[in-house]
Amino acid sequence: MTKSYNIDPRSFVAAQDFILSVKTYWTTQLYPQLDQNSPIEEIEQTVDYKFFAWLERHLQRFKYSGRYGIHHFQNQFRTEIIEKFSDNDLLILDEELELPNYYTAIDIHQHPGGLWGDDIAGTVYERGARSTTPLGADAHHDLHHRLTTIATSDYHPDKILDMACGFGKSTQPFYDAFPKADIIGIDLSAPCLKLAAYLANENQIKNVHYQQANAEDTPFKNDAFNLVTSTMLLHELPPKSIEAVFAEAHRVLSPGGKMVHLDFYLLPTEFNRFIHKGHSERNNEPFMDPFSKMNLKQILGNQGFTNISIEPFEEADGTLATNYEPWRFPWTLILAEKKA
Repeated sequence: MTKSYNIDPRSFVAAQDFILSVKTYWTTQLYPQLDQNSPIEEIEQTVDYKFFAWLERHLQRFKYSGRYGIHHFQNQFRTEIIEKFSDNDLLILDEELELPNYYTAIDIHQHPGGLWGDDIAGTVYERGARSTTPLGADAHHDLHHRLTTIATSDYHPDKILDMACGFGKSTQPFYDAFPKADIIGIDLSAPCLKLAAYLANENQIKNVHYQQANAEDTPFKNDAFNLVTSTMLLHELPPKSIEAVFAEAHRVLSPGGKMVHLDFYLLPTEFNRFIHKGHSERNNEPFMDPFSKMNLKQILGNQGFTNISIEPFEEADGTLATNYEPWRFPWTLILAEKKA
């Protein structure tokens, strides 16, 4: 029997491809037209900036919630999704876990209902992540592998904690690279964790487990891991929670262990800071701006970390070149070690 769709898959793909093509225009054509050398108050009044800002807000809205948005499309598969992700021995959920208010009060990324309360949130987020970066799905996939390579270039961990692992895309390069390591991915979102465990199980991965937990206060013993990592976690947290995550990473790291976070932090110019603040407001991410103003080196040093390094991260070849013009996130690699 042929399935009847409320939204035809071909129409959905065509609409999403159109949104991505406009986003590519926004990234590669419209953004470079903004005059970075003008005073910010003058830039704000230009037609180019107003169009740039409007597209930034509404392309994301159309992507998730429009007539052919991801949420509407995935909603017609709700029953199948719930059944498919129901049981998995790679997953531990905590029904008693109290989710922080900063997490539940905001539809972060303009994701309908947030990442936590809807059974289909994991699959919606996974589809949305394919066009998170302007360079497209391949580059976004590649940056996780680049992070894994850098984090382990002179280090071969055998106990790894991936904080805020989402649906497991950040965890996968680690379990691929270190099949003998014991790897745990944690997140607040049960729907995302269910998808992560499902994908690992489908690929017959045996050295990873996923667990619902708050990165600020995990259930693990002291000195339990020799690598703690996260990707795009810190900018989603209020400052006190960021400090708590660092402290928790320090607690669960074994002496000599390494902490590696990939996030959006270094903003060297006033124009960079202006664009970043606008993005945070238009994309429902209220903690991006406060995070960018934190003195991370001082905080990490006060918490006892050593060998602290905060450097720009090249998410794809050429993106750190001085003549690179398209819009990009201020990808930053934050590394530190626990004293041996």
